[in-house]
Amino acid sequence: MYKTIVVHVDDKPQMRSRLAVAAGLATRYEAHLVGSAVTGISRGNYLLLGTSPMAALPDSDFDRLVEHGQAQLTAFTREVERLGIASWEQRLIEDDAGHALLLEARYADLIVVSRAAPTRLHLGASLPEFVALHGTRPVLVVPEDYPGDAAGGTVVVAWNGSMEATRAVTGALPLLRSARAVKVALINPDETDGLYGEQPGADLATWLARHGVEVEVVCERSEVGAAPALLGLAREIGADLLVAGAYGHSRYREWIAGGATRDLLAGTTMPLLLAH
Repeated sequence: MYKTIVVHVDDKPQMRSRLAVAAGLATRYEAHLVGSAVTGISRGNYLLLGTSPMAALPDSDFDRLVEHGQAQLTAFTREVERLGIASWEQRLIEDDAGHALLLEARYADLIVVSRAAPTRLHLGASLPEFVALHGTRPVLVVPEDYPGDAAGGTVVVAWNGSMEATRAVTGALPLLRSARAVKVALINPDETDGLYGEQPGADLATWLARHGVEVEVVCERSEVGAAPALLGLAREIGADLLVAGAYGHSRYREWIAGGATRDLLAGTTMPLLLAH
């Protein structure tokens, strides 16, 4: 069960949809909601930059970063009070968003972020990629224009028998238990040997049934790749959540050349739960 949910707080337009979903989940599971804002840099690193003759950064500039983060949290407070969230808190961390959320993830059940552009700070990875890859908890990625607060009514689980997919399914269990319908999707399962058991998807369905989750296993053939097939299936059945393992292949290959994880992030119109 999700009892602590962390939502990334900033002043970008995506904040509204991200917070709506996080707040909806907090209400559904009676969870504590943590709003996490950042300064963008730690005070220690800022001071180190300021010791350089080329930089000469005034202390007042860091104070403005703190004030900016506090203003974001003030807006967060107004919104959670309007939404009537029973249990919540706000935190300002002196770091960049990626490393701040990695810290928060140690003591949370779910991290909620928005889809974002890659940043040079994280070696070309977007914030969702960075936190999913290096963090200890599942990451729920909310599209920037996602309407409403629903997530997890109808769910598509991307299953390929990998360690990453297993962790994603485990991290999504509270959502799967409360879902109206769950489809376990296997794309081209005949191309992978030794990961599924005797009948592809059957063992996962049995395991989920023991957790109170009834599923339908769907095996599909696709010539265009796993991500387009999964997104197509999710749209076809009106899913409002897609669950998938992140970076089953080399993360460096996916960062440079792209791959299923990035294709899912780029193409999804519904919340996407990732775990590595």
